[in-house]
Amino acid sequence: MEGPNPEEDRVALRSLRRALNARPETPPHETCEHLRDAPADAVPLTPQGCQECLELGASWVHLRMCLTCGHVGCCDTGDHRHARVHAEQTGHPVMRSFEQGESWRWCYVHEQLD
Repeated sequence: MEGPNPEEDRVALRSLRRALNARPETPPHETCEHLRDAPADAVPLTPQGCQECLELGASWVHLRMCLTCGHVGCCDTGDHRHARVHAEQTGHPVMRSFEQGESWRWCYVHEQLD
């Protein structure tokens, strides 16, 4: 059995570098249709917190608001994940952060951030 050939390794590495440098740039990430069509904001149904956690007497970590109907639910970081459950049960695909100073939106269908 032959041992490693350093010269062949160097040639292969140079060839790989040339191929990687010749790759076309990745096209810019396109925004999915759900994020593109969703409103920027909605009227929160429960501005004081997660609707289900308030009913349960539970706490939450961060809040998310559905941009279709204004449902306020807790994020995936906590135990209950009410925002995700709402999206799955209703088919409402886009939510936004309901934290002060944050305005990003998320599509549950495409798992895409806007």
